Amino acid sequence: MTDEGIRAAGDQPGGGDQVSDTPEGDGRGSAAERIAIRSGLFVGIATAAYGISFGALSVAAGLDIWQTCFLSLVMFTGGSQYALIGIIAGGGVAAGPSAIATAGLLGSRNAIYGMRMAPIVGIGPWWYRLAAAWGTIDESTAVSLAQPTGHLRRVGFWVTALVVFVGWNLTTLAGALIGDALGDPRAWGLDAAAAAAFLGLLWPRLKRVQAAAVAVGAAVVATALTPVLMPGLPVLVAASVAVVVGAFNWFGKEARS
Repeated sequence: MTDEGIRAAGDQPGGGDQVSDTPEGDGRGSAAERIAIRSGLFVGIATAAYGISFGALSVAAGLDIWQTCFLSLVMFTGGSQYALIGIIAGGGVAAGPSAIATAGLLGSRNAIYGMRMAPIVGIGPWWYRLAAAWGTIDESTAVSLAQPTGHLRRVGFWVTALVVFVGWNLTTLAGALIGDALGDPRAWGLDAAAAAAFLGLLWPRLKRVQAAAVAVGAAVVATALTPVLMPGLPVLVAASVAVVVGAFNWFGKEARS
């Protein structure tokens, strides 16, 4: 693989980890570290706001307040939680097995994130590894991989994971308590908060032709498959676009040697 191919692969999930982790170049105490912290706070707060929507919709689907809060505390992956309550709302208790299977399928993407994040968060005692696994979600992974060095990636990961975890659980409780008074959460724009945060992270990375091609291709695949596949599958299939483009270095500046 050429140097350009290696750099291109590094931009994709699972690609090369082209980061500096020396004391001189890891970004400790720098403006870049403050940017990583702000990114984690911004994404975390935006995602936490969306938790109000989940709490309200979960209670409306038939779960009580404590069941709703337990889901956010233990499951802690928004997409799977929404899939679960969505199916239960449509089919009741009888749809429970289907709801659990769908939520599990959608949550399996976190295992892929875990493989990418393991060398970044590093090793440690069992409680450290457990906390890292629990905090490995869409948002923490996205903020982490947007940073240029190993230290900054860890900062972005932990700040985002902590803010999302605390905020998501608090807003889930708030949404469950005020669900009836809140009305339709979409009227407040809460359903768009997380998507807007992701777009803000993604946009600077679209300057490269290869990254833009992956984004467009994945969006087309997900949009085309959403009406015909069960929830969870479209996003997993769309992720394969990045794998294929990175493996063959399509749209890179140089072909593989």
